[in-house]
Amino acid sequence: MTEPLVSPLNPVPAAAPALPAHHRRWLLWLVAAQVLFVLGVAAAGYATAALGRSITLQTEPVDPRDLLYGDHLRLHYQISELPGSLWRGATLPRRKDAAYVLLEPQSPGDYAAVGIYPAAPATTGQQVVLRGSVQDVWRRGLRLRYGLERYYVPETMTRQMRHRRRLRVQISIAPWGQARITQVDTLGVVR
Repeated sequence: MTEPLVSPLNPVPAAAPALPAHHRRWLLWLVAAQVLFVLGVAAAGYATAALGRSITLQTEPVDPRDLLYGDHLRLHYQISELPGSLWRGATLPRRKDAAYVLLEPQSPGDYAAVGIYPAAPATTGQQVVLRGSVQDVWRRGLRLRYGLERYYVPETMTRQMRHRRRLRVQISIAPWGQARITQVDTLGVVR
């Protein structure tokens, strides 16, 4: 009988060890957790649009084009910078603190801020609460961020955005505070 010739240049590949059963279970749980996380994020977005209250905010585009991200708008809302007199907390806010902005309808369809709270306040009637975070604090005001400051422009709207225009942004605010942009309409050229 002849044995197969094994040279140091061409070694016989070793068989890969099989994973123990408990490692396979953990691997399956990790994959399932990742899939559930992605599905949960998508479901939360759809639930925000379906279950949320729809409001309209006035805004202006800040930067209509970015070479890395394509056509998008950085939006600056009227409620992005608010006077410090609207703060209802016991202590002054600091950067990155949570802020809950109480909004009331001022004119048909448009909402304005009437208070800023460190925790979600109770609402009555047509009031809604928009969750954000404090970006800057200065002597007489606050700059807030809501996670709604970037909007990717569809191709049909790109030509309209070459000129800076005032915008009306419709957002949907879910009962748990998450918000999502549902529609953007142009109003006129900013002067």
